[in-house]
Amino acid sequence: MGRVILRKGREDSLHRFHPWIFSGAVASVEGSPYEGEAVEVYAHDGSFLAVGHWQKGSIAVRVLSFGKDWLPDGNGLMPQDFWDLRIELALRMRRALGFLSGRDGGPQATTCCRLVHGEGDSLPGLVVDIYGRVAVMQAHSAGMYLSADRIASALTRCSSGLITTVYNKSGATAPHRAGLTLSDGYLTGPCPEDETVVLENGCRFHVNWAVGQKTGFFLDQRDNRALVGQYAAGRRVLNLFCYTGGFSVYALNAGASSVVSVDSSAVAVDMLRRNVELNAGSRAHNVRHSEVCADAMDYLKETVAGEFDLMVVDPPAFAKHRDALDNALRAYRRLNAAAIGKIAPGGLLFTYSCSQAVDRRAFELTVFTAAAATGRPVRILRRLTQPADHPVSIYHPEGDYLKGLLLYVE
Repeated sequence: MGRVILRKGREDSLHRFHPWIFSGAVASVEGSPYEGEAVEVYAHDGSFLAVGHWQKGSIAVRVLSFGKDWLPDGNGLMPQDFWDLRIELALRMRRALGFLSGRDGGPQATTCCRLVHGEGDSLPGLVVDIYGRVAVMQAHSAGMYLSADRIASALTRCSSGLITTVYNKSGATAPHRAGLTLSDGYLTGPCPEDETVVLENGCRFHVNWAVGQKTGFFLDQRDNRALVGQYAAGRRVLNLFCYTGGFSVYALNAGASSVVSVDSSAVAVDMLRRNVELNAGSRAHNVRHSEVCADAMDYLKETVAGEFDLMVVDPPAFAKHRDALDNALRAYRRLNAAAIGKIAPGGLLFTYSCSQAVDRRAFELTVFTAAAATGRPVRILRRLTQPADHPVSIYHPEGDYLKGLLLYVE
């Protein structure tokens, strides 16, 4: 069994229950652990600290347990009971918050949510989203990828029939350098079509987990989509980086006078069109909607000033790593300056960053700089974040990755 020994004095973060051990904290490694193996972690004085997944890179160990309650089996994998407990705890929290009970077709009915949010559910490197009765998992570490079958078993056995099918979509997220044979596919249950229709606060969306981005839908914007719906009635809405049209559908259903949705992906725009049509039984069918397949920044530059009085600016992560931070902040500044400069007086701007490397303070400072460059009076109405099914461990503040502002522009 692999054993990781830390340098003297480098165990303090583990005493504070932070789940990452960086490579610079490692003094030595006993045995020859394979990438993804569950290893034991010890302090310099030989005291036991934790168990976690070993991986090459800046984060050497992702901690799964801070005690000896759970130890790896003879294959270097965490036992099935460990996965059962962790999944049961994740289910319990979602049930307590009502995420798994909104299936009655009422106005707030919701049939999709995030079940496992990495470190926020004490399962670093793992994401699991639920769409109807299908669970879509993504492993972001070798250890989670190698444990996929046990995770799938826990999902179906612990969900009391809620989950019947598990799809593994880790081919693009698990580390390729780990020498794994990466592929996507069904792990358990009847294999349905790769697409279903889900409800979110009564809005309907096509979700295709096989070809869609992430697990198929951006569940982290649920609360923010609902907030756009609260303010959209009678407004001219521009949804930039619209993907499959989540914000657009909410705005249309709320009675926006017009909605323009812009994305550079033709596949996303096609799904957007289908989602708008899917909600045609609501007020959306009486509202003008148009979709544009184009670069969002290019479209914004050509927009006539004052043409829109509600804008949603929700770009993809500009910085996935710290070394891209400076370029990302410049991109956010240009984008927000263009939006603030073009929005109509009295307009509402919903602007976001989902880059984990960009913290909340840096994002707000960037938007401040963008606003100052336009010279327009701008007020912050609300600070926005991810919903409750994307919990943040108090010991891992890095999990607070989605930052947003609702701005009022004079």
